Amino acid sequence: MTETEKVKGPASYFPSIEQKYGHPIAYWLGLLETLGERKHMEMVAWLKTEHQLGHGHANALVAHYLAGRKD
Repeated sequence: MTETEKVKGPASYFPSIEQKYGHPIAYWLGLLETLGERKHMEMVAWLKTEHQLGHGHANALVAHYLAGRKD
């Protein structure tokens, strides 16, 4: 990737998530894995309630996680 190319989509939030909350993205994705079959917004709400993530950060993590799970 060149300097002029920017990361887009949910992954664009990853550096700030890692910096603000002190855990790598793999940590958060692992937590989401433990939730089983829940709806997108249920997972977002869980991250916000149980781990005090902001809405945008929680939504980005869940969107990325669910996109990776789809066949």
